[in-house]
Amino acid sequence: MFRVAALAPTPPLLVPELAGARAPQTEDLRTAAVAAVRALTSETDRWLAIGVDDAEGHYDETTVGTLRGYGVDVPVSLSGGSTSTVPDPELPLAVLIAGWLRGAAAPESAVEVRTVPATADPRWCAQFGAQLRRELDASEQRWGVLVLADGANTLSAKAPGAFDERAEQIQQGIDDALTAAEVDSLAALDSDLCAALGVGGRAAWQVLAGVVGADAMATTELYRGAPFGVGYFVGSWSRA
Repeated sequence: MFRVAALAPTPPLLVPELAGARAPQTEDLRTAAVAAVRALTSETDRWLAIGVDDAEGHYDETTVGTLRGYGVDVPVSLSGGSTSTVPDPELPLAVLIAGWLRGAAAPESAVEVRTVPATADPRWCAQFGAQLRRELDASEQRWGVLVLADGANTLSAKAPGAFDERAEQIQQGIDDALTAAEVDSLAALDSDLCAALGVGGRAAWQVLAGVVGADAMATTELYRGAPFGVGYFVGSWSRA
């Protein structure tokens, strides 16, 4: 059954080898993300991750990848067992970050990753999340869900999407909704506006809203900020 969720972003700069000289600027974010995953795995028997990509995908625990495409050949895997599989450098970023976080937070665990299209319609996200919840609740094991999602990339002049004066208000609303587990607010996010503001994780958050449904959730905020003009949030949700 579904028990807990953790929320974290997917910047490659989470990985110290990729952050380089900027590693101190992301230390608080990195610490929070690892702590969120560690807490999730301590309360569950199994866990999976939800992230965004160009298309829907499913990656099982045998998946092995590398962050070579982001500048440094850092191997990652979705399980702790040894494998002879050649690392795939073309994996979606959400899969790579899920593998890195697993290794950093819970190296003996295994995770599967499901990606959803970044452009998915909110109704599709709600249905996907509800179906996933039915799958998890059909299991006698305690399941956790890690949601990998980034906020607006238009929060400063040097941000990847440049500056948009609308972004700060939208990002604050998202962060507040994530802090309070306001699933209705997440489900109501406007897909066109989010796309315009570079809110890359909108679809993943709306899937989470579908998973949680009407359940009351106890929440913990571990981090919110925009160190490089991109909104990042880390937190934990537990069924009350």
